[in-house]
Amino acid sequence: MAKKLVIVESPAKVKTIKKFLGSNYSVVASMGHVRDLPKSKMGIDFENGFEPKYITIRGKGELLASLRKEVKKADTVYLATDPDREGEAISWHLMKALKLEPGETDKKVERITFNEITKTAVKNSLKNPRELDMNLVDAQQARRVLDRMVGYGISPLLWAKIKRGLSAGRVQSVALRIICDREKEINDFIPDEYWTIDAQFNVEGEKKQLEAKFYGDLNGKIAIADKAQADEIGDYCRKASYKVADVRKGERVRKAPLPFTTSTLQQEAASVLNFATSKTMRIAQQLYEGIDVGGGTVGLISYLRTDSTRISEEAEAQAAAYIEENYGKEYLADKSGAKKDAKKIQDAHEAIRPTDISRAPSVIKEYLSRDQFRLYQLIWKRFAASQMANARFNTTNVKLQAGDKYLFTVSASKLAFAGFLNVYNDGEEEKSSGNLLSKELSTDSVISLGNLEEKQHFTQPPAHYTEASLVKALEELGIGRPSTYAPTISTILARRYVTKEQKNLYITEIGLAVNKILSEAFPSIVDVNFTANFEMLLDGVEDGNVKWKTIIENFYPDLEEAVKKAEQEIAEIKIEDEETDEICENCGRKMVIKYGPHGKFIACPGFPECKNTKPFFEKTGVKCPKCGNDIVMKMTKKGRRYYGCLGFPDCDFMSWQKPSPVPCPKCGSIMVEKGNKLACTNDECKHVMDNIKEEKE
Repeated sequence: MAKKLVIVESPAKVKTIKKFLGSNYSVVASMGHVRDLPKSKMGIDFENGFEPKYITIRGKGELLASLRKEVKKADTVYLATDPDREGEAISWHLMKALKLEPGETDKKVERITFNEITKTAVKNSLKNPRELDMNLVDAQQARRVLDRMVGYGISPLLWAKIKRGLSAGRVQSVALRIICDREKEINDFIPDEYWTIDAQFNVEGEKKQLEAKFYGDLNGKIAIADKAQADEIGDYCRKASYKVADVRKGERVRKAPLPFTTSTLQQEAASVLNFATSKTMRIAQQLYEGIDVGGGTVGLISYLRTDSTRISEEAEAQAAAYIEENYGKEYLADKSGAKKDAKKIQDAHEAIRPTDISRAPSVIKEYLSRDQFRLYQLIWKRFAASQMANARFNTTNVKLQAGDKYLFTVSASKLAFAGFLNVYNDGEEEKSSGNLLSKELSTDSVISLGNLEEKQHFTQPPAHYTEASLVKALEELGIGRPSTYAPTISTILARRYVTKEQKNLYITEIGLAVNKILSEAFPSIVDVNFTANFEMLLDGVEDGNVKWKTIIENFYPDLEEAVKKAEQEIAEIKIEDEETDEICENCGRKMVIKYGPHGKFIACPGFPECKNTKPFFEKTGVKCPKCGNDIVMKMTKKGRRYYGCLGFPDCDFMSWQKPSPVPCPKCGSIMVEKGNKLACTNDECKHVMDNIKEEKE
């Protein structure tokens, strides 16, 4: 009979950990949380200090009964849930549900954590048990209670105003706001014209031409604004004689990357492997929990939810030995000048790394699925690179003078020492750049102009967010934590607030409607600074410097007041379906506008007797320049708004920006709205003017 019981979260870990421990240990899984706030109501006692009212999660009764039987057989119970706030809270709920608190049991109850599921790590954790950390538990409780207040306080208002099934959340609402703000920036963006001049030079004794870029005059850099200026400079340069004015040689160092955190792993996996954040986390979880690689099941990577870049001394030493043996001593990182942050030395978490660097991706490829292999290889290479020497480049910067007036610049770099680039290259630059010379270039070199080309460009709007860039933005703004990025993005996609097309995230009509209500009625909830400050307060709870209920006590009155005000304002608006002039051909009623998963549509009010529906097209009051039909607002299949001709498919006119009824005063073409400006759609005109109609409104 087993006298020691180890309770973990996931059944996948049970199989792995059982192999590390003897027959005296029994290993079982809690399958995540066993208690939570009820789904049917708020579940917070506002009269008694905001005490949460936890209940057993539906469907977990049988599991808890079997866990109690296992507890009865054991002398010692080890709570081995994940090493973060959520894991600590699960252990606390298990203690409550299984009556393992002091005074309730004669069993010995210990909390153990391990950063990786390896035999050494698991056995070391059993040698160094600790008590439950209530600061971590309270930080999780504060987040859970506040998120419940926000979600259950605001979501019903969205149901009343827009449609049932919508939700508001503290982090997801801010993420939605960030995407909406970027969409507005893009729609309002008006491009500015600029020009560049590129030249190729013949160098005496060289077969290959030298590529140079226009820099400016002898006084400094010049920005070329229009064609006239570009032509003037170009005409001068074509007639001028050339000389090498200056040659500077140097060395540039490219630092080895830091090992992955949750955020940087999600960004790199999205960029390199085209993985969604949810997919990255799912596969990383599999690698962490354990995979049979021939010699038994073992965890391949360390814990996947972390914002630390710290590496244990043991892992550093193992990496150094591996790199020296496989690449040479010169490839080892120079650690002599490295300074470690005092806070991170105290940090319980490490960066994401392979549990054993000698377990190279090629060695275990046959045991992994394609996606597991690709992600493991990315993590392994990044960690190995982080422990290797910097890459060094020899650089040459040349200034070429045209006559006595203008300057062109040439930049060339050549890899001198690969360092970490032998293992990992994130694609930021190639090992060498285009300009390579067989001879040394000097001020005595004879050069002549080969070809010169003026090029027109326009400034580009900010890029649409991708999952990777949204994660980066959330991290930089201090919103959410490693465990929240993937579920936040999954939620706003599942609610159809946002749609994804070729990696880019676009706001939908429903997303715009939800953001509008939240921004007007609950500005503090969608405020970036408020959400970031709350994360700092949670860190204070975790450190034991802030009481978790103090945070709730300070926050709730403002939320309650905002909800009441919004309820009153929404109550004053008569929520009813908007009638149209469209007559239902089945029953003769006037059809009404409704919201569906993809936005607005027209439906018969006689539902369920009459189930007639039609797409809804909102007229813009502008006629199509191609066929004269009405231009109407439409939706893509994924819910993104655009403007197209009612005569489709016979007419293919479309615009992402809203057309204006005001024609271009210069050429008569259609103009589109860009914030408080109107911009001409004719590429040859590109006239921009104030949106006078909007100002009058």
